[in-house]
Amino acid sequence: LSNMSSSLSSFIGSLFASEPIHNDEAPAPDASKEDASAAEESEDKASDEAPAEEEEEDDPEDIAPALREECEVTPACSGYKKHFDHCTETVNDGKGFKHEDCVEELCDLMHCVDNCVAPRLFSKLS
Repeated sequence: LSNMSSSLSSFIGSLFASEPIHNDEAPAPDASKEDASAAEESEDKASDEAPAEEEEEDDPEDIAPALREECEVTPACSGYKKHFDHCTETVNDGKGFKHEDCVEELCDLMHCVDNCVAPRLFSKLS
């Protein structure tokens, strides 16, 4: 056990060493040669690229938020929505239990809404 603790303490000490720790690799080749070759490569790439204008494509509108709003008012989900709204109102007014957070009500509502949205959303994405 003492060997393990000393190994652990030396490992942690090496993480916070004041001097940089170097590995035993040979020094890197001359940096000036690398800089020159890198500059030549970047010039070659720049000449290969055509100055063509990039056309920005419009991203399609996300229809999921609108579908979620529609599903919240359906008869299947409206009860969950009312229950969640009542819970949040109670908590925000300070009338709820201590540390009450309405997570269960939110999960019930989101489960119902997701079940309603999924078939509509994926039929439009296909």
